[in-house]
Amino acid sequence: MIEVRNIRKSFGSLEVLKGIDLQIQRGEVVSIVGPSGAGKTTLLQIMGTLDRADSGSVIIDGIDVMKLSDAKRSTFRGKHLGLVFQFHQLLAEFTALENVMMPALICGTSWQQARRRAEELLAFMGLSQRASHKPSELSGGEKQRVAVCRALVNKPDVVFADEPSGSLDSQNKQELHRLFFDLRDQMGQTFVIVTHDEQLADLADRKICMQDGKIIA
Repeated sequence: MIEVRNIRKSFGSLEVLKGIDLQIQRGEVVSIVGPSGAGKTTLLQIMGTLDRADSGSVIIDGIDVMKLSDAKRSTFRGKHLGLVFQFHQLLAEFTALENVMMPALICGTSWQQARRRAEELLAFMGLSQRASHKPSELSGGEKQRVAVCRALVNKPDVVFADEPSGSLDSQNKQELHRLFFDLRDQMGQTFVIVTHDEQLADLADRKICMQDGKIIA
């Protein structure tokens, strides 16, 4: 499903990733852990096509995304990848429903189809009654579930999540953690999750440990 080959990345004189090799199977839930500065988020951003490596390759479903132009990478990301961030990054001026619809509309889905898919996802998350509310009217847990809906609206093959429960309280963390596994079981997505939360990391099918820009376990 995902094959990372000899990925290297530097920022100035600082080498952040030092030859990363990694394989992730379809339907796996994989956690990536390690101390701050280990290179976890940089690796996630490269796999998620948000950044380019200095060298190496990232092959997703047989396509080396590092060889795509910026425009083609953006199109690939929109159709095949979902992204969840620590602070949800919802657009404040739009409702929950509109936020979820946005990636589908950007990819050319009709308004009716995008709305129907968004409504289905919000219902699955138990958020139907919150669909018309803007982010400022939602709790932290609700905002993060809306963000997960947004990541899923285009039925991506892979969902990349960067510290998805980092801003949540204990109860909402547990609910979000269960949600990832429910989604994998019911919708078949592959999940790659960068986290400092040991509980979430240990629940994953596989835990990747990084330190100083390398995978150590």
